[in-house]
Amino acid sequence: MSEEEKIDPDVVSQLFSEHAEELVRFLLGVAGDVQLARDAVQVSFAKLVERGGPENQESRKAWIFRVAYNEVLATRRRQTVGDRVKRDLQWLQELSAGPSDEPLIRKESVELVRAAIEQLSDSQREVVRLRIYNEMTFAEISERLNIPLGTALSRMRAAMGSLRKRLDGGTMAGGETGD
Repeated sequence: MSEEEKIDPDVVSQLFSEHAEELVRFLLGVAGDVQLARDAVQVSFAKLVERGGPENQESRKAWIFRVAYNEVLATRRRQTVGDRVKRDLQWLQELSAGPSDEPLIRKESVELVRAAIEQLSDSQREVVRLRIYNEMTFAEISERLNIPLGTALSRMRAAMGSLRKRLDGGTMAGGETGD
């Protein structure tokens, strides 16, 4: 976007003054989280500054509300996927931990989990290893593997589903290895 097309900072400031609190209240009803609502408001105004928004001044309020609403929904989707992956990861760690007073059972469980991990696709196995053994965050994993964050989360979720099927079913056979 060229300098001529950008919105005057005074106009953005005025729009923020006029609509920010109303937008936070609207998003609070959607998100149920005041911090998420405030963050979405900031993102929407940052995008207005960056992209310029609609030329028609009357359309800017609707544009800002739509951008903020979409940001809340996108953040919720990312949080939901992350929460599912965390639950699955916790399940896997609890399974591999086993009863502390029975070291043989624990060792066997660990071996079963390792064998099940080896049956994953290369891309899933790599994400699982970086997350579990290297204790990397998904953001770090996506950066290291040069893949989008959503792809790293999807691979982990698919891997956890495959591991759960293999380990809960008591079988190490079968072969769901898709991404």
